[in-house]
Amino acid sequence: MSMNKAIHAAVRRDLDRFLDALERFPDGDRERAEQLATAWENFDEQLTRHHEGEHETAWPALEKVGVSRDLLAQLDAEHDTMATALAATRTAMGALHTFASAEDAKAAHTAMQELQRVTVVHLEHEEAEIEPVYLAKKDSPELKAMGREFAKVGPVQGGTFFAWALDGATSEETEAIAHTVPKPVLTVITGLFGRTYRKSVAPVWRS
Repeated sequence: MSMNKAIHAAVRRDLDRFLDALERFPDGDRERAEQLATAWENFDEQLTRHHEGEHETAWPALEKVGVSRDLLAQLDAEHDTMATALAATRTAMGALHTFASAEDAKAAHTAMQELQRVTVVHLEHEEAEIEPVYLAKKDSPELKAMGREFAKVGPVQGGTFFAWALDGATSEETEAIAHTVPKPVLTVITGLFGRTYRKSVAPVWRS
């Protein structure tokens, strides 16, 4: 499994978590609305950064190792569809945060279902076409350079990302992440800089 597929798994987990939480949202529960808003802010940022990073960094590297421009254009079109659904869900989650009503939770659930639908369509398409390339070309200069480019983030952003990606990950997903980042480094990054996620977001899904 590539690091990319492990990230996709984290996206899928959060979408399932949101749908479950929204379906069971207690009318007028402002504390729960605040919790979900915190988790949504993180998810929104992670998903947006992921698909924008693919366009800016991953696609040029993949084209260099033989992936066609036509396929990358299709994937970008799917990103645009995701971005539209993400914006609609952002609005719905904002309304829930403000009013905390059962009606708002229902509207947010509907928006989240559409976001899940278009996102899963894209993830499945990308994994079918690109996952074999990531695995076959993982040691190529182009993909190694891509990995170094993705690694150019601040420690807080990196710690939050890895804490999120590992939250609920299977052993295979954890191994894919640890294969990309040496375990001692990963331990330090998540231990020191993943604290905000562990304190503010992870407990939302334990409630």
